[in-house]
Amino acid sequence: MREKIAELLSIKDKEFIKKVLVQFIRQEFHKAGFKKAVIGISGGVDSALSAFLGVLALGKENVIGISMPYRTSAKESVEDARLVAKTLGIEFHEIDITSQVDAYYSNFPDADNIRRGNKMARERMSILYDFAHWKGALVLGTSNKSELLIGYSTRWGDGAHDINPLGDLYKTQVWEMAAYVGVPERIVKKKPSADLWPGQTDEGEIGLSYRLLDEILVAYVELRLRKEEIVALGYEEKVVDKVLKMVRTSQYKRRLPIICKIAQRTVDKDFLYLRDWGL
Repeated sequence: MREKIAELLSIKDKEFIKKVLVQFIRQEFHKAGFKKAVIGISGGVDSALSAFLGVLALGKENVIGISMPYRTSAKESVEDARLVAKTLGIEFHEIDITSQVDAYYSNFPDADNIRRGNKMARERMSILYDFAHWKGALVLGTSNKSELLIGYSTRWGDGAHDINPLGDLYKTQVWEMAAYVGVPERIVKKKPSADLWPGQTDEGEIGLSYRLLDEILVAYVELRLRKEEIVALGYEEKVVDKVLKMVRTSQYKRRLPIICKIAQRTVDKDFLYLRDWGL
């Protein structure tokens, strides 16, 4: 069974997946009447892959990258964001968010890193949507399936977007696809980090490696194994418990805001017509 998990995590036909993702972006943008994309480029592998796919789908002249460092952001992250933009030849903006974040937290000097990190994520998304309005664009998402399943994102922050090409790729698959489409090697191989405070890494904050996380998620989500069956495969019980709890307690992040049903036809409950219904 562990061989099956490894098989499901490995992408055999990367060219096919690339074509599917590129066509998805192109079709969804055109359906909505847009041809330009705005994307936050952090210097990490997820945003780099989304940017590369966006250029393949829409053309480099239609993709706008924005780097939004905070004063504690790693120099490497800023440099890698610039590298992505330069490699792709896209319009690029660098906007320091320090002043707006610090202005707010001058009122709350004892705020912890999580609060500050969430604020940074939401400030960045507000900038992306301001640019989207200005440029007549949609926001291209960068959240992968691993993050979505365990809720490792800020709601209305890095978890917000209009279209997300990476949402059905586990983190380990993102690495595979990023290398395949030509994302610079140094970005593919560096440790993943949201860069919210000095020394912060994704795996350190989650408490386990992405590879181990993805294996357990594949067993639970794709193979639909119960906890006892996953543990029987040799995974540590407390680690499995941790992962399944993260999936369970973050369900609200994967849903639109819940509406109290009063009328006969309620948005997102009964009124479920497609965006282009009636055309």
